[in-house]
Amino acid sequence: MKYVGAHVSASGGVENAVKNAVEIGAKAFALFTKNQRQWAAAPLSPKSIKSFRELCEKHDFQPFQILPHNSYLQNLGHPEKENLEKSRDAFIDELQRCEQLGLDRLNFHPGSHLNKISEEECLNTIAESINIALDKTNGVIAVIENTAGQGTNVGLKFEPIAHIIERVEDKSRVGVCIDTCHSYSAGYDLAHKEGFEKTFKHFDDVIGFKYLKGMHLNDSKKELGSRVDRHDNIGMGTIGEEVFRLIMNDPRFDNIPMVLETPNEELWKQEIELLYSFIQ
Repeated sequence: MKYVGAHVSASGGVENAVKNAVEIGAKAFALFTKNQRQWAAAPLSPKSIKSFRELCEKHDFQPFQILPHNSYLQNLGHPEKENLEKSRDAFIDELQRCEQLGLDRLNFHPGSHLNKISEEECLNTIAESINIALDKTNGVIAVIENTAGQGTNVGLKFEPIAHIIERVEDKSRVGVCIDTCHSYSAGYDLAHKEGFEKTFKHFDDVIGFKYLKGMHLNDSKKELGSRVDRHDNIGMGTIGEEVFRLIMNDPRFDNIPMVLETPNEELWKQEIELLYSFIQ
């Protein structure tokens, strides 16, 4: 079964994310468990935790349908010790927030080498960061998102992600989130059926579908291989609708949260309906 939703606001309390997901007819959703642009945040209140869990139960959202996203500030491959430790502490905090909310996965951007260390050293540092964080938490899967390769970000191809996974000690607690816009910007031609089939055969060969724990469904404002991360609404960008039709009819993408991060949130309800209408 397909579970489609959007990255909804948790403003005013994480419990509001559930309400916002319900309003747009979502069967999955993403949220930030804290302000994504600040390092420090107040702990989740017992009231918010209780309300979030109760609303999820009321509206039949199970943990595998929810894909929280970590803060944009974190860089688990940072070349400088102080900033690396800061990122690791923040990542552990977010994994613990997921634990409190009863969630089983946390999506994150892997990191950047900042032209100060080699890409391989950065990837090894990211793997070490994951191992440290998993050792200090329980039950939550660290879900690595592929990137568009903008700037010095690592993870635009599947091989570097596989490199990280290979070095994670507990394979049961590491996974991958594929962003369609990022993939296209990284050079994977998802605009046509042949490119779609080639891309995901390569994904299965290099990483494996057993590690796929979520997707971000986004069209792209930029051209193939641009290495620029600019999302567009479904069918309005350079990728077009075909890849989303293919995804919605492919059982390899069943039973994971599939999350819209498209720029015009007023279209989310309509886009969710459109995606479900593609199922044949």
